[in-house]
Amino acid sequence: MKNFLKKVLLVNICALSAFTVAAQDDINPILTAVPSLSIAPDARGGGMGDAGVATAPDVYSQHWNPAKYAFSPSKAGFALSYTPWLRKIVNDVALAYGVGYYKLGNENNQALSASIRYFSVGDVKMMDVMGEDMHFTVAPYEMAFDLGYSRKLTETFSGAITVRYIRTDYSGADDEVSPGNAWAADIAGYNESYVNIGQSESLLSFGFNISNIGTKISTDGGSRNDYIPTNLRLGASIMYPLNEVSTLSLSADINKLLVPTPPMKKAIIKQDGESEADYQDRLDQEDTRYANKLKDYRDGSSISGIFKSFGDAPGGFSEELKEIMWSIGAEYDYDNKFRLRSGYFHENKMKGNRQYFSFGAGFKLSAFQLDVAYMLATAQQNPLDQTLRFSLAFDIDGMKNLFR
Repeated sequence: MKNFLKKVLLVNICALSAFTVAAQDDINPILTAVPSLSIAPDARGGGMGDAGVATAPDVYSQHWNPAKYAFSPSKAGFALSYTPWLRKIVNDVALAYGVGYYKLGNENNQALSASIRYFSVGDVKMMDVMGEDMHFTVAPYEMAFDLGYSRKLTETFSGAITVRYIRTDYSGADDEVSPGNAWAADIAGYNESYVNIGQSESLLSFGFNISNIGTKISTDGGSRNDYIPTNLRLGASIMYPLNEVSTLSLSADINKLLVPTPPMKKAIIKQDGESEADYQDRLDQEDTRYANKLKDYRDGSSISGIFKSFGDAPGGFSEELKEIMWSIGAEYDYDNKFRLRSGYFHENKMKGNRQYFSFGAGFKLSAFQLDVAYMLATAQQNPLDQTLRFSLAFDIDGMKNLFR
């Protein structure tokens, strides 16, 4: 049981947080259940610093912004991706992802899409409290399945809604641990239009995605319900033609978790000349205050938590600003066949300290596209360092032409 709890705790904390801040007193990260929902599943977005809400539509838009499907030039497509995770710490944790879409009607102005993600914590060999082998293993996991619908509402703007089923299963090690289930929805929008930059006509796009608006989730039979990672993502992108066969795209995203900030317990220091009784009284008052704050935090609904998340940080407005993550990315495209990418992602040290550069490449033929991405952490001892992602996408129109 000890191995199981240690590994699950390790993955849930490290998947979205860096060890470099673990020993500091001034940190207050927003921890949620099912952190794998926030992991970028594809190598294209991963190669651009996890920027993707306003990039050109592709088959992976379901995670970043499903409204982009309505502007996809292809009739349909599907893709698979695989991401080994935390390989500097454990060797059997990975995210597998499958996604696809199909455009409806003769006007091609609407689309249906679906995806499934499976985050495996790997096989955990069970040990009892004395460290003895219990001679069996368990395979905890997190998974999600969703369906989306997108449609052009004007010539330049599209909207989308996605419904998602979420399940976690850490059971098998403890009778008090049970599978957890939740439902969520995404609301997204995307706008693209052409603007003149010098003598060139460039594609300017904007996007937003409010993801995982839904119920809380429990893994102990309902005694405690945890927030899922409801998130607001905003971004913009510009695609500039360098010449007749190549383009350069620059993109930027900002993210904020729409989840309440956990309360912090204040440090009470004994003052000069203060009696022991008065000091103990102040300690008791702080314990009571913190216990009440913590109860309100845990008992709050997920919907009310969305609105509270904009102004509940213990450190005030300055801490609210620290909860905003940002990423920038660039993509060079040659003849729609070869792509080079790079990007940077930044999260404040107080909120998790994920800071890394990413690099990637893509190779596209008429029927399929292969993408790879590599992450290089800038925060010392970051467990996300040297993460490699692979994605393989298939274009249905290209496959039809290939067989013809």
